[in-house]
Amino acid sequence: MSKENGFLIILILLLALLPLSESRFYLFLGTDILIMGLFAVSLNLLLGYTGLVCFGQGAFFGVGAYTYTLLIKKISLSFPLAFIAAPVGGAIAALIIGFFCIQRTKIYFAMLTLAFSQIVWAIVFKWNSLTGGDNGIIGIPFPQHLDSPTRFYYFTLAVVVLSFYILRKTVSSPFGRILTTIRENPERTEFIGIHVKHFQLLAFVISGAFSAVAGALFAILNHSIFPDLLYWPQSAEVLIMTLLGGMYSFFGPLAGAAVILYLRMLVTSYTQYWPLIMGTILALILFFFPGGIVGFLKERRIFHGGGG
Repeated sequence: MSKENGFLIILILLLALLPLSESRFYLFLGTDILIMGLFAVSLNLLLGYTGLVCFGQGAFFGVGAYTYTLLIKKISLSFPLAFIAAPVGGAIAALIIGFFCIQRTKIYFAMLTLAFSQIVWAIVFKWNSLTGGDNGIIGIPFPQHLDSPTRFYYFTLAVVVLSFYILRKTVSSPFGRILTTIRENPERTEFIGIHVKHFQLLAFVISGAFSAVAGALFAILNHSIFPDLLYWPQSAEVLIMTLLGGMYSFFGPLAGAAVILYLRMLVTSYTQYWPLIMGTILALILFFFPGGIVGFLKERRIFHGGGG
């Protein structure tokens, strides 16, 4: 067993014991870290493995949140069906948006994802009769049998661990190896008979689906949703989490999410200038830690082996 996998097992055990602290604040923070960690890892399927820089990942996060909420609030659909519908909605949105975005490469791809995410945000923001517009939707009930912070925490932990397992198997499979080949040299990959755009689109859809799962969990945790979930700062923040943790490590984005959320909680208790702090963190990462936290630890041989 690699050190990375060993640390992961220890981390899961520690997370499972977190409710024993009997602190509602840290239970909420732990749940938030798990949700945003899943969001960041799903983005990293595009960024770290496929080499696609997506500036609009918040659109799929928001689609998942709104799909779940509207099905629960508007038509009183059962929790299991509404929750399953969230990644389906995210996948469909990613399929439509991705179909157009993958026709372009590099900066043009990135800007197209940003443009489409702003279109989705504008629809949600202006469609008052359905989405509540800028007032959002409040009063989202906890699902039956998950109506306590501890129960929901364990549910979130189970969903996130299962999602990580599926994503880890995906990137370790022949499909995942094709994605990394595309990342390194898409032109040469095309020459050996692999339809690059098909694989990029499939990666885009998978990433969108798991981002939507995170969005649905976020809606339940916060009992409310707002159009800001789809706005560009949401996409920028999860991108920073991914870079901070390390985009060339599977679990790097989870570490980045934990650090960003903890720092935000700490800094905002002293000052309102959190965006300034986050910008400084990003600048330091790009200059001194291009491999992110996990990349830095691997260089120091704290982690080695384990791949991905």
